[in-house]
Amino acid sequence: MRAEDRVYFKTLESIRTPRVLRTMAIMLGIGVAISVAFLLFVPWVQTIHGVGRVSALEPRDRVQNVTALVPGRIAQWYVAEGVKVRKGDPVVRIVDNDPQFVQRLEAERDQLDAEARSIEVQIEVAQRDVRRLRTLVAEGLSATRDLELALLKVEDLRAKLAAVRAKQAGAKIQVDRQQAQLVRAPRDGVVQQLLVGDIGTFVKEGEVLMTFAPSDTREVVELFVDGRDVIFIDAGRRVRLEFEGWPAVQVSGWPSIARGFFDGVVYSVDAAPAPSGLYRVLVLPAADRDDWPPAPTIRLGAKTRGWVMMETVTIGYEIWRQLNDFPLEFKRPIDREQRDPGAAPAEKSG
Repeated sequence: MRAEDRVYFKTLESIRTPRVLRTMAIMLGIGVAISVAFLLFVPWVQTIHGVGRVSALEPRDRVQNVTALVPGRIAQWYVAEGVKVRKGDPVVRIVDNDPQFVQRLEAERDQLDAEARSIEVQIEVAQRDVRRLRTLVAEGLSATRDLELALLKVEDLRAKLAAVRAKQAGAKIQVDRQQAQLVRAPRDGVVQQLLVGDIGTFVKEGEVLMTFAPSDTREVVELFVDGRDVIFIDAGRRVRLEFEGWPAVQVSGWPSIARGFFDGVVYSVDAAPAPSGLYRVLVLPAADRDDWPPAPTIRLGAKTRGWVMMETVTIGYEIWRQLNDFPLEFKRPIDREQRDPGAAPAEKSG
């Protein structure tokens, strides 16, 4: 219809689609096309989320208890809570309730030493008698019975010496244990908490005196994940970590744009669940990425959140998977491409 004829068809002109609606329809169609392309072609890194804490890989690096090696009463504390100590520094001195106990032990040890020396001399004399009697018996100047009695005397003296040696060992152990009344720091670290009273408090052997946090530890993160997801995690998987108190912005599917996160690598996965029913995953720092924040920025026991990076899929597939509650996409380690997690899938040639 020509534009000049529209004046004669006012009703038809009034029911035409407004230009605004046509513009909106075009924009909606373009938006749908872009959304479909976005869902079909934009990559998304699947992740397994877990929460945990900072720990130490070796037991000697974890918070440990310092115990009393001998019973007694507290004579003097050399440290206070929060004090840094070096390996071998005195921590506390324990004394026996009997102040003369150590002196008596040392006197008993000295007496046993004297007895042992006396028996050794007697054995030497008895052995000389045996040699002399053997010569006399060979020449026919002495009876065989005398030689036998001399040999029995040597063996009897050796038995006495063995008994004294055993008593000496016991006395030495007692003296050494009493000398352990001065408790020293096992390694460099910080005194975390004193658990017994002041001077005069009686402690038993093996009683915990204080807790001690070693320094220069090899840190590891313990993440706890659901049993449904743990079957997909294997050693060497990349992990993105968010430490408590460290500002971070995370987009789990696009790790390249996350900020304030640190990289780790799965070290091992427990074969059995924890009492909570979750499985523990140990994560070490990634050697080819920035180091984790040093202490005291993060401390042993600090809460941590982690995302174990799995396979790369499209956003549309990931939405469909989550809507249907399907498990993660998974490739066996032997078939998985050796590439950095989060990278787009490599194009296949041919």
